[in-house]
Amino acid sequence: MPIVPPRLDDRSFEDLVEELLARIPAHTPEWTHARVGDPGRTMLELFAWLADTLLYRANLIPERQRLAFLRLLGIQLRPATAATGVVSVFQDGSAPQPTQVLCASAELKGPVPFETRTELTVLNLTAEAYYKRPITSAERKQMGELLPGLSRVYGLAPGAQASYYVTTALFPHDTTEPAGFDLIERTVDRGLWLALLAPEGQSVDALRTELKTGSNGAPRMLSVGVMPAIEVPALVEDIGPRARIPHQWELTGTPDAQGNPTYHPLSVAYDSTLGLTRRGVLHLLMPGSDIGVPSNDVRGNLKAGVGDRPPRLDDPKRAERLVAWLRLRPTVKLSHLALSWVGINAVELEQRRTYTALVIGQSDGAADQELRLPTGSVERETIQLEVEEPGMGYRPWATVDDLALAGRDEAVFQLDAEAGTVRFGDGVRGRIPSAGMRVRVARMRTGGGVAGNLPAGTLKALNATLLDGTAPAGTLKVVQSLPTLGGQDAETLAEAERRIPATLRHGQRAVTAEDFRWLAAASPGASPGRVEVLPRFKPHQRRENVPGVVSVMVLPPSTTFRAPNPRPDRPFLEAVHANLDARRPLATELYVIGCEYVPLGLATGITVREGFGRETVVNAVREALFRWLWPLPPGGPQGEGWPLARAVRDRELEVAIAQVPGVDSITGVHLFSASWVKPVNQTTKGYAGGLTSARFMGDAVSSGASQGASSAALTASSSQSTPGWQPLRGPDPSTPVELILRPWQLPELLAVVVDADGGLPDTLRGAPDPFAGESTSGVAVPVVPEVC
Repeated sequence: MPIVPPRLDDRSFEDLVEELLARIPAHTPEWTHARVGDPGRTMLELFAWLADTLLYRANLIPERQRLAFLRLLGIQLRPATAATGVVSVFQDGSAPQPTQVLCASAELKGPVPFETRTELTVLNLTAEAYYKRPITSAERKQMGELLPGLSRVYGLAPGAQASYYVTTALFPHDTTEPAGFDLIERTVDRGLWLALLAPEGQSVDALRTELKTGSNGAPRMLSVGVMPAIEVPALVEDIGPRARIPHQWELTGTPDAQGNPTYHPLSVAYDSTLGLTRRGVLHLLMPGSDIGVPSNDVRGNLKAGVGDRPPRLDDPKRAERLVAWLRLRPTVKLSHLALSWVGINAVELEQRRTYTALVIGQSDGAADQELRLPTGSVERETIQLEVEEPGMGYRPWATVDDLALAGRDEAVFQLDAEAGTVRFGDGVRGRIPSAGMRVRVARMRTGGGVAGNLPAGTLKALNATLLDGTAPAGTLKVVQSLPTLGGQDAETLAEAERRIPATLRHGQRAVTAEDFRWLAAASPGASPGRVEVLPRFKPHQRRENVPGVVSVMVLPPSTTFRAPNPRPDRPFLEAVHANLDARRPLATELYVIGCEYVPLGLATGITVREGFGRETVVNAVREALFRWLWPLPPGGPQGEGWPLARAVRDRELEVAIAQVPGVDSITGVHLFSASWVKPVNQTTKGYAGGLTSARFMGDAVSSGASQGASSAALTASSSQSTPGWQPLRGPDPSTPVELILRPWQLPELLAVVVDADGGLPDTLRGAPDPFAGESTSGVAVPVVPEVC
């Protein structure tokens, strides 16, 4: 139902005439016949028409008053948002060039102007990304006789598990992975390797020496651009940053006497990625010690690429140009870490233009005077305004959000970033610039809009200067692997009016359950697939009705309908927690948790109708059962995921199976519970809130009036390695069977057995293992696949 603003007075012309006629007996009783056409009746209709015109005007809110309401609410129109991006800059040409440091605000030429945000150290290096790809099932089958021999050749310890891999290029030719490359699921060592290569014909040793220290003795800087595959909503400042992902950058050093690699942990001097949570650049400080790489030739180093060693490069030309290996690896256990692009010599850029020393007007000494800047959509953080004062020259004035809060003698001004205007005080709330004194902008940056959203490869030319003001030596080549994103036009009045109800409803404060749900769903970078609010539930002890406690259950999105069910990792929980913690009431104890999955197995017997394929119907039944019990939309009975605290009943499962096309009859459904799961009233020692099943125990993040800082705890996974299933039985065969779930629990369907001959299996023997595809850790062993 649409929201209709109430009318101040809903009386129509006819209503006004009827009201006036009704007053006749009370005021003029001698007027007994006010028929149509009577002169008195005509006068009443005239006044009713005039009143109706006034009411029509009163029921309208003119544009001026709407703007006044916005100003009273303290809500200004949002200025245009500048598009941002990351480009790599390389030295073009075959002649050796020294390392060069470019000044910030270098201009990139394109359809709209762009500027670099920081300084950039351009090293005479290129980088190629590699990862240790686990061999596929087909490769394992093809190399079945070779693999056991490799374990003996490399001298693996008895019982050691080998993780065979193939060195594979990532982001070749400066391309990107739009969907993201998951370092956790698609590599054997959960790491990304960057091969730092010298240009052809240049000395590798000289470049290693140059990497150690800069010209002034300070550590050399390596700029690495990173694009995580994480969705971050627009206007991040409104919903807060997400939690950082713990990780480590390492550079290979000189191998030890046995030829084993050594690694130098690198310090991060600047990180605009905020811990790999957004697109940006990291400045890594190079070590002052020696840099090198272990031997890549298997004839000289048999264990090249084995274990923790860098991936083996089987291209001798690249191996000769190899200066060092740069490794990225997470330092905590993660469920996923997806990257879309990584490169070196990277710098951030914005669709902005910088203005300096620009006089914008002269004061007339009047109160509340307003001056217009040369353009709108001003970046609020960069404006520096100076006002000329008698005998003192230009003096800086500060910006404030509201002049009404300023003191009489405060040198302040108020900025309207969208309109591009500055307003001064009235002598009571803020000073008035002296009459005849000039006002100038010492520095400000402006720009933005959708015109700055450019595809990859658009920006190719750079106009930059070195720190000493001279031009760079040689030619600089710009490589734009990523599109520029985030450009948005300035907000219109209609858009601002649509935004006001949501702002007034919750005011960026989490008070009601709906506030917690709305703000958790808008967490930057997390994008939960499902959010549930459990008031008065304390996950540590699984206690309910605890005053002052709010638990927010979040699950990550997933597009599959197969076990294992989606589980949030620690960075995901911290991202939601960081967003809610700043907005919760002071006395509220907040927990952001996953859910406790209760393992479930199913066995059913069906018969198939004529004309339908047997395997097709069986697979459709399995798909229907997984979808019916799936925790995320569009699964579940109502398409919103399986409801919390709703029991799983065998009769409902029969109905879900009966709706599958091709099913003729159903013999029944048997439910099985996992024998390794502890009862609900028992807790695992050391448990601190990450509600999930024993095999996939997750994290929990908590905060409250007593905690102060965020805390998290991990629990050990169950020692049970082989699943055991116990059938759920009723007192008699005719009694419905159900699996009871608590308010914090959801079912996890792990095994399904379907007998298409009408029999009803009593066991789950023969059900596929849902965890067969899990990656296992082991010693990384390189293999060379045959290529036709």
